[in-house]
Amino acid sequence: MTLRGGDPAEIGGYRLEARLGAGGMGTVFLGRTDSGRPVAIKLIHQQFAADEEFRIRFRQEVAAARRVSGAFTAAVVDAAPEADQPWMATTYIEGQTLAQRITAHGPLSGPELRTLAVGLTEALRDIHRAGVVHRDLKPSNVVLSPEGPRVIDFGISRAADQQTLTMTGRVIGTPPFMSPEQLQAPRGVGPRSDVFSLGTLLVYAATGQGPFDADSPYMTAYQVVHEEPALDSVPALLRTVVEPCLAKEPEGRPTADELLVRLRDLPCDLGSRTTPTALTRTRDTETQHHPAPGPDKPAAGRLRRRWRSVLAAAVAVAAVGGGIAAVTSDGLGSKTDPTDDGRSHSVAAPAAPLPKGFTPWHTTVRGGRKDIPDELRCLTRGDALFCGGGGVLATRLKPSDGTRVWTRTSPGVPVQGMHLVGATDNTVLGYRISDRHPRGEVVALDAAQGRELWAEPSGAQSMAVTGRSRDAVVLGSTVVMVDASNSLLEARDAHSGKVAWRMPFPARTQCSPVPAGERLYAMCAPTAEIDATEVRHPTLRPLDRATGTPGSPVAVRGPAVPMGVADGRLVLLQVHMRGPAPAGYEGVARLDPATRQVTYSRLPKPVEGTPGMADGTVYVSGQTGRVTALDPLTGRQKWSRQTSVEGASGPVPGPGALYFSSATGRVVALSPRDGTPLWTTDPQADGFTGEQGASPRVTVAGRALVVAAAKNTLFAFDTRKPPNTG
Repeated sequence: MTLRGGDPAEIGGYRLEARLGAGGMGTVFLGRTDSGRPVAIKLIHQQFAADEEFRIRFRQEVAAARRVSGAFTAAVVDAAPEADQPWMATTYIEGQTLAQRITAHGPLSGPELRTLAVGLTEALRDIHRAGVVHRDLKPSNVVLSPEGPRVIDFGISRAADQQTLTMTGRVIGTPPFMSPEQLQAPRGVGPRSDVFSLGTLLVYAATGQGPFDADSPYMTAYQVVHEEPALDSVPALLRTVVEPCLAKEPEGRPTADELLVRLRDLPCDLGSRTTPTALTRTRDTETQHHPAPGPDKPAAGRLRRRWRSVLAAAVAVAAVGGGIAAVTSDGLGSKTDPTDDGRSHSVAAPAAPLPKGFTPWHTTVRGGRKDIPDELRCLTRGDALFCGGGGVLATRLKPSDGTRVWTRTSPGVPVQGMHLVGATDNTVLGYRISDRHPRGEVVALDAAQGRELWAEPSGAQSMAVTGRSRDAVVLGSTVVMVDASNSLLEARDAHSGKVAWRMPFPARTQCSPVPAGERLYAMCAPTAEIDATEVRHPTLRPLDRATGTPGSPVAVRGPAVPMGVADGRLVLLQVHMRGPAPAGYEGVARLDPATRQVTYSRLPKPVEGTPGMADGTVYVSGQTGRVTALDPLTGRQKWSRQTSVEGASGPVPGPGALYFSSATGRVVALSPRDGTPLWTTDPQADGFTGEQGASPRVTVAGRALVVAAAKNTLFAFDTRKPPNTG
């Protein structure tokens, strides 16, 4: 929908391109950031700007949307609730709403219906864990994106511990999808009101009609409060899930977590819309209302027993009709999980030992600046764990219990993405900002005591050249870094700081070090292109690690990001440009050091997200949680999996698993072979999940994982016993 006369050209610095829709309270526009990233901007109608009650509600919407960070919601990018005309910008989610999909193509069925049910329940789980009640879950607030369903519009949501919605407390919502308590006492609804709405929405998705539809909204509201739902056309297996959701009393409904367990027990194909005799008999033996539980039968326990009996009957009937897929576990970490092709894949438990005396731990390392939230990165060296970043120059901890051995802070914070440089057997190196060296310096510390050994100012243009913040790298016992004048690379002994060699940059170029296994390259780009932020003609020069002597340059089509080594070749991802702004990756380049030839492969389509490489495979973690595995030798996609870890970085390889994690501390373990999810943890910290290009946040310490999250949060757990898996 194009812009209309009178529509603004920009909002909050975001240029507008089109209208996405309009409602009673505001208009939603498609906008662009300066880098070209699309955003959806909700602009409140001018007539409500002076309505203080409405402003309270809009501030509440912004706060609620910010609190939710799951992969099945739209993340808040920016907002101005106090502006003359309030607005909020969120991640743009491309796709039809569920209402549009049903209108155009009819009800969902089979795997598509199950995917919707699981995705929406995961969204609701994340919303509730963030302490938010949505209150308006309906088909027009669900977008069917290529990566799964997304829940949008927190316009009448509220914090779960907030007692009033507005000063008037008037009923707001959509009657066919509202809970009985929302219609009767709107001020007091809780998370299980959303579960009721989810049940009505799933019935609508499966049949094209709501379970309480009537000729008028008044009759619909009456039926929601007093009548039984119409479920005869709902597929039998789905009916076992939605029926308890539609209990009149909130305590009779499952929580989103309980609901998700039941949904995951269902087969991929939910079958036809018929009601089996066995299910009918089971339902007839159950009370259709949920009476108050007696003192010896808590509601939650009775609900679990009811789930088991109804679900068991339905699954038994489905099994007679043609078999079901099952998820099993032997209790020792070995799991089988049916994949899209119907085959089961065994995932062996990690065989590596835990650090001696290990117990799960959680700690926070305070940096030198209290006003700037930091995010650390860690590495292990022997029996030591070193972490650093932001206001923490470096800290040493025991991997077994998180006990602090020493910490050295920094008075300033390096540029985003610069954390630890690396470590040797006796030295740990980090970045520090100071008044004397505002561009930063590399600092070497004694690994045993944290005593400062030496410090040298460094340059800071590697991001412009390579697309990564790596102005210094550790190779063996040597650190190779850009000097302060941005005119040469120099190699120093990591412990003593003694200079081993210097390599001047070629005329009118800037360079950065690129390690590639046992080899070292200098990646250089014309200074004019760097100044114009448009690196199109980079070169790679092999360097002699002992003397720094450069070989002749090899041209690469740019911009390109070095990733690692596969089959002895240096692999680079070619950046896809949308105008002047990068927009993901469109191809793979490979430099063969023997022939000095660069070969190229195009990706089937550009892939956006945070790149990483492990064991000869390139991975891109999408902002909304999708992980794509690419063959660097052919550019072909190996597999692609949707996860619930939004804004993740990785991969970090471990025995039998790949680990990806976000700034919230949420971790997902995937099978390297086909991306099968092994487990996912809950968030452990409040953080932004939208950062792209972040370095991996997970460190493997034997069978333990150490995870870095926002606000200098660190925690560790046994990979066989991940915490609060979802």
